Amino acid sequence: MIFLEQLSNTNLFKSYTITAIIDTALCVGAGSSSSSLADKPIIRNSERNLLIPGSQVKGRVRHECEKIARSLGWAISESPNAGKMVIRRNDNDVPSEFRRSEYEILGYEETYHCLISQVFGDPILPSRIIFDDLICTELPENLPEVLRPGVTINRRRRTAEEKKLYFLETSPANAKLQFQGEIHIQKSLTPETPDYAKALVWAGFRQIHALGGSKSAGLGWLSWELPEIQVDETVWQFLAKGRLK
Repeated sequence: MIFLEQLSNTNLFKSYTITAIIDTALCVGAGSSSSSLADKPIIRNSERNLLIPGSQVKGRVRHECEKIARSLGWAISESPNAGKMVIRRNDNDVPSEFRRSEYEILGYEETYHCLISQVFGDPILPSRIIFDDLICTELPENLPEVLRPGVTINRRRRTAEEKKLYFLETSPANAKLQFQGEIHIQKSLTPETPDYAKALVWAGFRQIHALGGSKSAGLGWLSWELPEIQVDETVWQFLAKGRLK
């Protein structure tokens, strides 16, 4: 479990500052708002700074890490289905690929937990990685309101729908805005195996090229500035043995 009073103990976790540099315009919707003419206004914090929610970043990173782990031959739980994310050891229909020592965690003797669940959590196992919101470093008063018009398309008839004009609020295009925040990684739950969390998460970040809505229309394309990390050779050797038992 994660206890707030323990977060002041820096021996329990390490923090890393990450930066997303927006190459086009960003559209992360906040739902309806009476203060904007947009049908889908952009999300801001209480100080009116643009932001990318940490939950969105974590979800995308988890998805990419799942794809990487599967490509290396590791069996991965089926998120976000809660019933399929928890693999109980006494079930008769437990897939054979989950019956391995790397999926056994001290204190959780009744369940198996895949490599991704050990980092990002599941309905039983708490996450050992926390993502802060990424906050735009540019002052709000320097950013004009940008409205982008759009129209709903009928996919069957391949024509525009009648009276379906809408407006999206986005960040200014091609402004190279920087969104900065931190991720906090706790110690491994399995100290007997190499701690692969940083290597896998950093690889996941490198697979994310866009965030937010209307990505197919060119919005939300970005690049990352990540701190340099040292990855021991034993980590790569551990990740490479996914198909071995």
